Amino acid sequence: MRARSRAAALLIFSGALLYAPVEPVRAHETTPGTKSPDAAAAPAAPRARNRWGADYFPNVQLTTHNGKTVRLYDDLLKGKSVALTVMYTACTDACPLETANLVRLQQILGDRVGKDIFFYSVSIDPERDTPAVLKNYAEKFGVGPGWLFLTGKPEDISLIVKKLGLTRNVDLNARDGHSPFLVIGNEPKGQWTKNSAVDNPRFLAANMGTFFGWRDAEPQTSYAEARPIVLERGQYQFQRQCNLCHTLGQGDKPTGPDLLGVTDRRDRGWLTRYILAPDKMQAAGDPIATALVNKYKTVRMPNLSLASGDVADVIAYLEAHGGSAPREKAQKKIP
Repeated sequence: MRARSRAAALLIFSGALLYAPVEPVRAHETTPGTKSPDAAAAPAAPRARNRWGADYFPNVQLTTHNGKTVRLYDDLLKGKSVALTVMYTACTDACPLETANLVRLQQILGDRVGKDIFFYSVSIDPERDTPAVLKNYAEKFGVGPGWLFLTGKPEDISLIVKKLGLTRNVDLNARDGHSPFLVIGNEPKGQWTKNSAVDNPRFLAANMGTFFGWRDAEPQTSYAEARPIVLERGQYQFQRQCNLCHTLGQGDKPTGPDLLGVTDRRDRGWLTRYILAPDKMQAAGDPIATALVNKYKTVRMPNLSLASGDVADVIAYLEAHGGSAPREKAQKKIP
């Protein structure tokens, strides 16, 4: 997957989703200490209009992964704080990483999800992604309460994606027409922002806390007490890209196999080719790649767009920490 912007700034949608302006109110001019003759008849001050509410979002009908029929605005957005993203279950690019990362985010937020904030993933392949398919996908990733996967009519989905500012022109390099963005909004206040859905989940949680004004129940450790972080290059790539779907000695996940000892089980050349371009090997009918697809079904190994050097670092890390004969040679460190 191509490198994504990690900017933490609260980006307001271009040409849409700006903070709702407050309409000016003019008061009657009166002499100090006196009341206007028509004060009793004066109309109430107009309330601020939410530009990004019922008049902006289409109230189209959708179906959840549990088979329930809902309306986008009335049932999902109105009066709520939300986090929305788009995906599809057959995606071999960013979607698996995006979903796995948001599962981590959900775990960090704990019981806030479903109470203080609601997660929604909208499929952009509604003809294939039926409620049953989405339910299986959600279960594979271990999605918890407070998070709905949604499908609907193709024309309605296209309108939603456009209104969310997630159309293809957001990222012209996206191979499947969408980018892994997470749209976060406070509908009652008309405030919306956008982050990378594959950013560090703890960073996303902190960003949400600031955006929504959440207060931590317990004081956090001071930055002054933070220790320097030194990671092997391979460890950095593994933690950033791989351990969302794999473990290293903790057993298989529903999203992928345990990689402990994988460098003993697989030829190094095969591992290199598969990590570099799993989609090509799947399409070519490679027997091992095909077996993995059949085993994990709705979760395919995505093409991470890693450079050859990054792949070599990951394999070296797996050899040193997950093989039967760990290497003694020290790996390069990130400066």
